[in-house]
Amino acid sequence: MELQKIIDLIDVVSIPKDAKITQFKNKEDDEPYKVWRIDVDNTKYVLKEAKEREKEIYQSILFKVKESVPTLYQIITIDEKTYLLMEYIEGDDLCKCNRAKLKNVLDALISLQQKTWKIQEIDQCEYSFEKSQVQRQNRGKYLNDTLLEEAYEKFLRVFQSVPRTLCHDDLLPFNVISNNEKAVLIDWECGGILPYPTSFVRLIAHTEENENALFYMSKSDKCYAIDYYYENLLKKNGISYIDWLDTLEYFLFYEYCEWVYVGNKYNVTDGEYFKKYLPIAKQQANKILSIKD
Repeated sequence: MELQKIIDLIDVVSIPKDAKITQFKNKEDDEPYKVWRIDVDNTKYVLKEAKEREKEIYQSILFKVKESVPTLYQIITIDEKTYLLMEYIEGDDLCKCNRAKLKNVLDALISLQQKTWKIQEIDQCEYSFEKSQVQRQNRGKYLNDTLLEEAYEKFLRVFQSVPRTLCHDDLLPFNVISNNEKAVLIDWECGGILPYPTSFVRLIAHTEENENALFYMSKSDKCYAIDYYYENLLKKNGISYIDWLDTLEYFLFYEYCEWVYVGNKYNVTDGEYFKKYLPIAKQQANKILSIKD
């Protein structure tokens, strides 16, 4: 599909033939993907190929929390593919974290989660709690370790029991944009009404204190985030600090099991990330098995 054919279907703004168009590259492998920035005079837009469920979540939920996500201007459908024309937000991701950017991101997350805390009427999006639960159950089938499997059963029980709100289920630090004024959460293919820690823990779990790491966050900023999220969201919704810290440990364990699952399922147990995360997951398993039910 020629990009120009898609652009020709945009009718909410006039885009000249000579508009400057820049394709984005994946943060992890530097490969281009089907997202473009379009410059029109002094205004910039994002055009992206999207899966059906990202379109659906924008239509069903995200319009309710529009200050925490980019504005959606138009949905374009052509040759059974979906494209979203969206607001372009100037700013940086959180891969190299500092306190100011982190606070903006936390404020955006807290705002959208407070507005959707335990709201039942919007719990009908295509990426449902039930689908996310099945995904997590499948991860548990590939841990191949008695200790991890025992701890994972505890995690699944907690996952089912904690309060739910709007969550981005892949909120890695490159899926946020922060500037001097605000932050937004982007790439909502995996979003829905899920257990409240889902987004927050994904955001911090894989960060390291090594400034050369893909995701850098200092220990003090991580502690700040844990307390700030509690004080500004969870405390207001009746969750005790002790319960929050225990729940946090369960969800961190789930994140650490990701590369154990990948290594075992795809037979790449000699890979760097499997070797890195297996002992971390085991250490975390011992920690959550010591938590009293």
